[in-house]
Amino acid sequence: MTDNEHRNLKPLAALIFSSRWLQLPLYLGLIAAQVVYVVLFVRELIHLIGGATVLNEQLIMLAVLGLIDVVMISNLLMMVIVGGYETFVSRLRLQNHPDQPEWLNHVNATVLKVKLAMAIIGISSIHLLKTFIAIGTLGADDVNYTEAGVMWQTIIHIVFILSAVGIAYTEYLLNLATRHSQESTEPDRPH
Repeated sequence: MTDNEHRNLKPLAALIFSSRWLQLPLYLGLIAAQVVYVVLFVRELIHLIGGATVLNEQLIMLAVLGLIDVVMISNLLMMVIVGGYETFVSRLRLQNHPDQPEWLNHVNATVLKVKLAMAIIGISSIHLLKTFIAIGTLGADDVNYTEAGVMWQTIIHIVFILSAVGIAYTEYLLNLATRHSQESTEPDRPH
């Protein structure tokens, strides 16, 4: 929408359309959260490097999984910040920029939902893997895991997977309906 077209909007329409900018502080807050995750990553990496000679293999594996978890959450934040801003607030105008993410070319709310669902499954998988590694000491006094807690974590992970499958199937049906609608509106071509 050009500035001239924006000026020609009726006042209520202009107010509603401009209200999308209320999301800007939310995206700036997510950028601040990204900084917090960078600090957390550096702290955990320093802890891992410092304990490399004294930690056993299981503790090193848990620390590495923790680092991967931080990176995956950070990736999730980037998808929400960049994709959400591009979809709901304003264009970033990154065409022909050498660092433009490939997925940003075809981002919309549905694509963003599917990518977020997959990222959440990845993060949940890391947490579940960490739990499965740590439950070797299940039942000991100083263990933070219970059988019920592990069961619920597994159930929640399965629900995440089923939700992602549902979102992907809905996207498939929408694409199928759109394609069918486009085919039915095209004029018959001579053979």
